[in-house]
Amino acid sequence: MGFWELLLLGIGLSMDAFAVSVCKGLAMQRADGKTALVCGAWFGFFQALMPVIGFFLGRIFADAIEAVDHWVAFGLLSFVGINMIKEALEEGESRADSDLSPKAMLPLAVATSIDALAVGVSLAMTVEVSIWTAVLLIGVTTFVLSAAGAAVGGIFGRKYEKKAEIFGGVTLIFLGLKILLENLGVL
Repeated sequence: MGFWELLLLGIGLSMDAFAVSVCKGLAMQRADGKTALVCGAWFGFFQALMPVIGFFLGRIFADAIEAVDHWVAFGLLSFVGINMIKEALEEGESRADSDLSPKAMLPLAVATSIDALAVGVSLAMTVEVSIWTAVLLIGVTTFVLSAAGAAVGGIFGRKYEKKAEIFGGVTLIFLGLKILLENLGVL
């Protein structure tokens, strides 16, 4: 995976954190710089940590699934993408309130980064990827988008929350499809 594909991956993974950050900003009525930095730091850190964990777990089991690794990567990315789209289309309450305490932020950061764990497993099966470059791009992208989401939450409200999650889901599905088609020799 090249820089642009990893950047797209980072953007796709960060969309659920972005959506929660928008809600955090909205819940505060007027988000300040502290809110933006807190959201960016929590979500960026966990979006960077989870692919590392997934990557090393994937490397441990790589020999056992080498023949079907592209199918696994496609399946994991598609599963995560479909779940993101499904969650975006479900009716329900917002996932965020104005509380920025570790007790409130930790579960949100972990919940929005579980998909990054699965992506880390799929990255372990992609020979031409540097996990550290991927982690840096995913973490920085998520930090920037989450901070921006919190900052503009009060301005745009929930108008773009669902669209952002759908975009992220579609992006992950297409990246999984690309990995599959490349390994099958179609691309």
